[in-house]
This record gives sequence, C-alpha cells and structure tokens, in this order.
Amino acid sequence: MLDFIYYPVSAILWFWHKVFGFVLDPASGYAWALSVIFLVFTLRALLFKPFVHQVRSMKKMQEFAPQIRELQAKHGDDRQKLAAEMQKLQAEQGFNPLSGCLPVLVQVPVFIGLFHVLNGFKPGAPSNFIFDAKDVESFVAADFFGAKLSNTISQAPDVLAAFGTDRVEMMLVGVPLMIAAAIATHFTARHNVQRQTADAAAQPQAAMMNRMTLWIFPMFAIIGGPFLPLAILIYWLANNFWTLAQQRVVYSRIDREEAAQAGAPAVVESTVVDGSPSVDADSRNEDTTKDQPGEIPGVIEDRSRDTDKPGETR
Repeated sequence: MLDFIYYPVSAILWFWHKVFGFVLDPASGYAWALSVIFLVFTLRALLFKPFVHQVRSMKKMQEFAPQIRELQAKHGDDRQKLAAEMQKLQAEQGFNPLSGCLPVLVQVPVFIGLFHVLNGFKPGAPSNFIFDAKDVESFVAADFFGAKLSNTISQAPDVLAAFGTDRVEMMLVGVPLMIAAAIATHFTARHNVQRQTADAAAQPQAAMMNRMTLWIFPMFAIIGGPFLPLAILIYWLANNFWTLAQQRVVYSRIDREEAAQAGAPAVVESTVVDGSPSVDADSRNEDTTKDQPGEIPGVIEDRSRDTDKPGETR
C-alpha cells in the first residue's frame, strides 16, 4: 500500500550501497552502515529549504505570540471569528504554523519506509523491493562489529543465530548506539529550547513541552532501542547529528542577517551638482565652524554693529 514510499527509500539505499560497495567490500557491514547514514543525509539535504522556512516561521510565531494570545482572549468564545483573525494575522505577517511541521511529517513516512525495507532483508528472501537476491544475501551476511544491521537486541536467540550473531554481540554495538542517539536527541532539543524567547518559554504549555523534548523524547532511544533494527539506530543517530549541525548553521545565518539589519548604517542621500558631489549638512556646519575661530560655541554674538551704513567701511 505504501510502495510509493518503500521503493524510493530502497532506491536511495541501493544507490549509496553501490557507491560504498565500489570503494569497500560490497558485503561489508561498513558499506551498508554508510549507505544508511548517507540515506539520511540525502533525505535531509532535500528537506533543507523547508527546514529554513520552518525556522523562520517558528521565529515569527514566537515574535507574534502576544498578539495571538490577545486574539485568543478577545475571541475565545467565537471560534469562527478567532480562526478568521488568526488567518488574517498569518497572512499579514507571512508565517504559517503548518510549515513548521513539514520536515517532521516527511521524515515519519521515511522512517516507516526504512523500517519496512530493513525488515525485508531476511535469509533466503528472493528480493526486497529493488534489491535482488544477491543484495539481500549481502545485507544479511554483513557484519558490523559482530552485529547484524537488520536484527534487534530483543530477538529470540534462535533468530539471532540464524543470522549468525547473538544477543551479546548485538548489545555491544546496539547499546552504545542507543546511548549516543539519546544524547544527540537531548542536545538537539536543548539547542531548540535555548532559541526560544523568554516570553514563549514562560508559558506553562511551552515549559511542559520543553521538559518532554529534553528528557522524555531522548528516553525513547533507550526504551525502544532494543526493539529496533540496528540500522534504524544508525539512522536515528545520523539524523540527530545532522539536525544539530543544521540548526547551528541555519540559526547562525539568521542571527547574522538580523544583526546586519539592526546595525545597518543610515543611508545619506547625495546629489551631484555641476559634476561635484554635494556635502551633507553636518559637514557644512563643521566647515563653517572651522572657518570662524573667533566664535564661542553656544554664545550668540551681537552683530548689530556690523550693519552696513552709507559711507562707512568696515
């Protein structure tokens, strides 16, 4: 039913395996692990522009949060009026809350698609979407520090033995990946929280969500890790490291843009008269002051005696 997701995901994985299989041994676990990592990088690179739009949209939402709360307080009893006013505000300020969910919504089916494709790598399987029997056999036999990429820590010993591994070898590789994925998830969430405005962070709902993203979400990697294929853990870890690096790059660029706009020098209009550029008013005042050294700044000199009279010269 979701073949429109499974085939593209398997195609990208197949492409990168051909690339790394040319450099390394095609049956190597390293070649397959790198294929999963670069599958993540490929998908996230395609989502880079939507991510930038998401960051800008979320930033605008934080800036206009007081206005949104005012509308909610004013039209809280009239949902139709509130929706109309919210749409009007979004159109005027140029932000859309739904755009902030786009990268996440795209990653969810990709995650499901990768999970389904990895489950298709089973001993003796004739094919797995675009992978033929030889590719399936290569993935099943691939050894990644003694662990198998398509297996989980929680699988029964006889299942793990059929793939040529055991629980200890799976734990020696899987547990460090689970911990690293949890740490990466935590720091990704922390970086997001640090970017929130003080007004937004002070809201009870935001504070609750911040605690969940900082501590509860990372625990999913620890709690759910034993039930996920090793390749999914690699995907999760690579995805979080990409997100953290991407956030720093995008936020730094936005900060530089805002700093440049805030510190932009005032533009002084100048005209050209007879081929010579005019001098601004401050410069003329300064030159006039320099040409009259006898005057005392701030004192008005009495020039009534300087009035020209017939027959008198000064």
